[in-house]
Order: sequence, then structure tokens, then C-alpha cells
Amino acid sequence: MRNVLKCLSVLMGLMLTAGVFAGMHSEGDDSPKGQPGDGHCIYMLQNLMMDEQVKTCQDPANVAGCEKLGTTDDNSDAAHGEGSCPMDGATGMCDTGDVKLVYYGGDLGGLEIGCGFQGGDWSDL
Repeated sequence: MRNVLKCLSVLMGLMLTAGVFAGMHSEGDDSPKGQPGDGHCIYMLQNLMMDEQVKTCQDPANVAGCEKLGTTDDNSDAAHGEGSCPMDGATGMCDTGDVKLVYYGGDLGGLEIGCGFQGGDWSDL
């Protein structure tokens, strides 16, 4: 039973982060990755595995990339903002070096596993 739960956590983490990380290495104007100084994007990340939404912020993200993040898979409610992601209410962060993803809830264990698969460093906040 414990192994099944671990496997489900890994799968959930991958499903949860797959849409976010899919375009991170592109440098185009509509790339979700953006460039330093482009600002941040807060959106509702849809976790298809667990049928839950997780408030997420990506830094950096440009305006066009933020719109793309908000329509990738079943994500929604994207809003671009200046500066870095707000940290009030943040519960975890994945730092891949080029991009920081800040989470405001959700299954932190699954998010941490997904972060590790992307080569990121996880921080509980």
C-alpha cells in the first residue's frame, strides 16, 4: 500500500507540473519562461490526476507567456504582474535556476517530487 501511494504521488507530481515545464526552455515572446525583469504570472494550475487546482506563480513570465500558461491544459485565471512572485501565503517553491514556481497550497509532496524530476530545488515555505 505504501508503494502504491508513493507511485501515485510521483505520477501526480508529474501530471501537475507537466504543462508548466513543457514550454520553459523556449525563448520566444510567447514562451511561458520569459526573461529576467519580465514580471511574474499567477494562475490556477489544474492537477488532472487529483482533480484539484493549485494557485501557482511563475517568475519570470512575460505577458504573452502568462496568457499561454493560463490556457495550457486546463489551467485558468492567469494574471501578469510586475516584479517577483508575492510570497504572502506561499507554501512551497521550485527553483530550476531559470524559473521559480511558487505554490500557494496543493499536495506539496507531489509538487516536490515533480520539482525533482525537472532538476529543480524544492523549498518548503
